Amino acid sequence: MSPTSTTARLEPGFASAFAALCLGAVAMGISPIFVRFASADMGGTPADVGPFASAFWRVSLCLPLLYVWMRIEERRAPTGAPTVRFSKASILGGIVFAGDLFFWHLAILKTTVANATFFATMAPLFVVLTVWLIFRQQVSRGTFLGLGLCLLGGAALIGQSLQADPARIEGDLYGVATAFFFGMYFLAASRARKTAGAARVTFEAGLITSAILFVIAVLFDTRVIPQTGQGIAALLAMSYVSHAGGQGLLAIALGRLPATFSSLVIFLEAIAAAVFGWAVLGEALTPIQALGGALILFGIWVARPKPEAQAS
Repeated sequence: MSPTSTTARLEPGFASAFAALCLGAVAMGISPIFVRFASADMGGTPADVGPFASAFWRVSLCLPLLYVWMRIEERRAPTGAPTVRFSKASILGGIVFAGDLFFWHLAILKTTVANATFFATMAPLFVVLTVWLIFRQQVSRGTFLGLGLCLLGGAALIGQSLQADPARIEGDLYGVATAFFFGMYFLAASRARKTAGAARVTFEAGLITSAILFVIAVLFDTRVIPQTGQGIAALLAMSYVSHAGGQGLLAIALGRLPATFSSLVIFLEAIAAAVFGWAVLGEALTPIQALGGALILFGIWVARPKPEAQAS
């Protein structure tokens, strides 16, 4: 199966890959909570670290864990399993993920969190359009319908907090750029998984992302080193849960599932963020938001891989 194909067999490993993808989405969905504690101003108190520094620590702190995982994975791999080191796709994945985090934090600075989150959820749109228009691969009607339902669900989930303000157009555009780079990360990681294991892809991409974000943090942030216990704890949690857990599980899933379908499942990140915001920060959940979550779940179900797609 091509790593960017739009269909997949419902093989025995499908259920475990889908479960990994869902858990990864939830792990990434809690990251705004950690960002709030690590780099958002709290009641007028200066942030513990700058926004780009928090992105750097998110990726770099868990690199030792990812390295150990990589060594264990490759030690247990069957003889002859592909282990290409720093493939072009893996390097590209690290570069575009740095772009994703860079523009995500710019969007948070320049527009509302709701606006930034909404535009960032457009990543699956870029994945589907790239596969269809650039790679010239057929995309099923179910995928397009599922994408439409997920986009509607995302709008309903976040739409009540969206603000149309010309002064925030720059930040909104940064949110769109975030979606583009995250979509490209899906495709790059999916391609990299063809020649390397999930741990190697996650570690190598993370190493490149960390190097890029370190330079950005030093150039643009005045606070790079965390100063408080709360800041350190938030950065560690964000790194080990949202990056090592979220990106690692995503890489595992992309070894079996097509990038187009996987990108739709990441809409669960928006649901997780809303639920965690309610449970941890006391943010209200409305019936409209509940409807949005249901639309996302229905869209994923509509776009699910079907066994008859491989019948020919």
